[in-house]
Amino acid sequence: MYYFASGEENWTRPAVILIHGAGGNHLYWPAEIRRMQGQRIYALDLPGHGKSEGIGRQSIVAYARCVLDFMDALKIRKAIIIGHSMGGAVALWLGIHSPSRVLGLVLIGTGPRLRVSPELLSNSSIEATLPLAIQTTVDWAFGPHTDPRTKELAAHRMAEIRYSVLHGDFLACEAFDETSLLGRAKAPTLIICGAEDKMTPVRYSQAIHGRIKKSLLRIIDGAGHMAMLEQPSVVSTILLLFLESITYQPGSAG
Repeated sequence: MYYFASGEENWTRPAVILIHGAGGNHLYWPAEIRRMQGQRIYALDLPGHGKSEGIGRQSIVAYARCVLDFMDALKIRKAIIIGHSMGGAVALWLGIHSPSRVLGLVLIGTGPRLRVSPELLSNSSIEATLPLAIQTTVDWAFGPHTDPRTKELAAHRMAEIRYSVLHGDFLACEAFDETSLLGRAKAPTLIICGAEDKMTPVRYSQAIHGRIKKSLLRIIDGAGHMAMLEQPSVVSTILLLFLESITYQPGSAG
């Protein structure tokens, strides 16, 4: 599995793993986040996405196991897991079901339950209608003040993915529901949501915040579902403060 690494030699800080959303890749994490000062960061391309070979998965559990395999391969015992949208669902699953591997959680634009519109499921299931699925996703994903170039670049990157992989991602999201188990997540948790998010509205993040004890909720004014691309400086500042707040003894978590 391909990954972008920054600060990999900095063993004084815990590993931070970035997991992109449906149809995405590591470039959906802007440089301000991939290269955060003083951090040891790994931005993944999940199987079938970006530069990673293989086939995509059709369940959040399967993607979570890919992340665990990645950690095992690099001998990372524990990490701070940061996920966006579908990647947030993967992070949340790990926090609930593999708590011994999670030092901290950051959930961006996600929810305890994810539902995908019938329109997206239908249009992503056929190669001929993939452009419609991509255009709908981009239209819904960004807030009203987003630079058009940012939206164009996101659409271009998503168009590089095979339709079967995008459809599998949407199926994984559609089937995801950890609502009843949220209370099992014990790691320090930061929840971020754009105030204008149409795909995973603020109430989704509030639902997580209400069930995970001592979690932090930050709502980004003016941002939509892709808050980290829309307001990278704001999001990276919030992330850095959270990362620095987590107690870490070098060598204790890999």
